[in-house]
Parts: sequence; structure tokens; C-alpha cells
Amino acid sequence: MAKKKKCCEGKLDSRLGKVGGQAVLEGVMMKAGERTVTTCRKEDGTLFVHDASFVSVRSKRKILDLPIIRGVVNFVEMMMLSFKTLSVSAEALDIDDEKDKERKAEGKKTTTDIVMIIGAVLGIALAVVLFMLLPGLVSDLVAYVISLFSTYVMSGTVKALIEGAAKIIIFIAYLAIVSLMPDIKRTFMYHGAEHKSIACFEAGAPLTPESAKNYTRFHPRCGTSFMFVMILLGIAVGIVINNIFPGMHRLLLTGIRLLILPIVVGLGYEFIRFAGKHNNVVTRTLSAPGLWMQRITTKEPTEDMLEVAIISLKCALRDEFPEFKEFYELRSWEPKKNDADADGETGEAEADDAANALNTAEKSSSESPSEAHSADSSENKSNNDAS
Repeated sequence: MAKKKKCCEGKLDSRLGKVGGQAVLEGVMMKAGERTVTTCRKEDGTLFVHDASFVSVRSKRKILDLPIIRGVVNFVEMMMLSFKTLSVSAEALDIDDEKDKERKAEGKKTTTDIVMIIGAVLGIALAVVLFMLLPGLVSDLVAYVISLFSTYVMSGTVKALIEGAAKIIIFIAYLAIVSLMPDIKRTFMYHGAEHKSIACFEAGAPLTPESAKNYTRFHPRCGTSFMFVMILLGIAVGIVINNIFPGMHRLLLTGIRLLILPIVVGLGYEFIRFAGKHNNVVTRTLSAPGLWMQRITTKEPTEDMLEVAIISLKCALRDEFPEFKEFYELRSWEPKKNDADADGETGEAEADDAANALNTAEKSSSESPSEAHSADSSENKSNNDAS
């Protein structure tokens, strides 16, 4: 069995941070600069590709691209993009019924959209309860139990450390439980495909499923690592708050944490961005816990999953992979409005053309040396996360 190549092994500096992504239901989203492409594999095995490119507000307002602030802006934009890509994957899987499809064509919200909005609200509420209120209550309970058997009074620092330990346990337990769900397990496999294809691209190797499968599924710029960094920063913040406001009611402490959450998000983003571009003892040590967590949130993908991830990556970077321009521009995944007497022949011909273009592009990519598509040396303004 071939040894998996590490996330920082053989990286080309010009490609670091140039592309990031996210796993979705039966697919992968890749973001490179202003281009965002999601590819999903439908039940019949065909591909569905969607372009949700947008211009970040950071490129329009320089103040929003300052350190810390850009992390908050990026977090909000990625949350909005995640919502869009999940909607795209639902469309690819043909979840909507005919009535919802008509509503979508009219620009109205579908049942799936409404369910996703409700799910997002409930998800945020659950996150506040699980990772802010519950760990604090655990810390208070431990302090109360200790007070029953001794005169020892826990300091704010000790309470914050216990709270942090509870957060880590809850986080690991939550990921372990959801990973048992079949649909989530497949999504985690696509997550692994996303990381492997990005690692392969950053190493400058031929970007094919056969090549990408030899690379690691662990990446320092992953959203899982970001969440773990947030927890560690939260522990530090908790120590400060508990010592400044000793004895404050738990709900008020939670309110203060929510108020300073944007600063924590900004700091976490800066660390993940730095760790993704620097390979040294400090970054490897600080990134290690997040990489360990990726053993849960990423699974070994199949080659057809890697193909999906690579198509998204190449379509997002189609200027660097010109052989994929024809496949992308044919856009066979979009419904065609043919004349009634065309009998569907035009649509079938265009689908065949697209399939031929994809086969030609993949063959050309596997035969061409990776240096032919070397990345531009300028820094990617969008600073994508490989989530």
C-alpha cells in the first residue's frame, strides 16, 4: 500500500491558499478567488455542476480586509455560501417535488429552503446550548459538588479549564455520533476527497483520482481545525472573563461571550490562514489537535468521489486548466429548452458533447505535466478555507 503523502509535503508556495472547499450532500464545492463551483453526482451517476461565483465584499471595502475583521467577514460569507451550496446539492439530488420546482422557477422559496432556514436557526441555538451554556453548567456543577465535601473554592481559572474540557468532550462526542449516520458518513468521505484533491493540487502533482488518492485527507486549513482552534481560544477567553467578572450569573457570562465572539472568530481565522501557509514546529504543534479531529470528519473517499472533487477544483480554476473550459462552457447539466419538434435530440447531442469534452479534459490533464498549470504567484485575496 502506497504511503500517504503529508499535507505539507512538496507544496508549491504559489498554490498555497489558492483554493478551498466544502463537502456537500453527494458532492464537493470548491472556491478559488471569486469563482465558486459545486459538483454533485446524481443518483443516475451523471454530474451536476453549479456556479455560485460572487465577489467578496472584502474586495470592495479595504477596511473589511484588515486582520481580524476579514475573518469575521469571511465567516459570514462562508455561512451564506454553505447555505447556497446545500440548496444546490438538494437540487442535484432532485429532492423537491413538482410544486416546489415551479416555485423555484418563479424565484420563490421552496419547502426545502424553508426547512433549511429552520434547521439553520435551530442549529445556531443548539450550538449556543451545547458549547456555551452546557459546559458552563458542568463547571458550576463540579464547583457545587466540591463545595459539599470541602472548603476549597474553585478559582475563575480552574472553572474556565473545566468548562473548556467539557466543550472538547461534547465536541468530540457530537462528531462521533453524527459520523455514524450513513448520509453524514458519505459526506465525510466527500470531505476527504476535497482535502486530497487540494493537497494534490498544492503539491503540483497530476490532478487525477489515481494521483490524489495517494495524498493525505488531513489539511490544516480545514473547518474542523478552525472549530477546534475556536474552542481553545474560547478557553483562554473564559479564563479572562471569569477573573474579571467573578461570580457573575451564567446567562450574563454567556451574553458577554456572544458579544466578543466576532473577535474570537477573527483570531481563529488568522491562525488557520497562517498555519495553512507555514510549515514549522509551532504551526504543526498548534494544528495537531484539529488534524486529529479530522480523523472523525474525513473518511477515505472512493475514486468517483475524488473525480467529483477534482472537477469542481478544475472548473473553479479553469484558467489554469484550459482543457476544462470546453466541458464547463457546454454546461450540459443545465436544462435545455428545445423546440417541441426537436424530439430531445439536441439535448442528447449536447450531453454527448459534454461527456466527450469531460473525457478529453481528464485525459489531457493526466497526460500533461503539472507545471503546465502552475499557479499564479500572487496571493489569493479570498484566502479560502479547505473545510
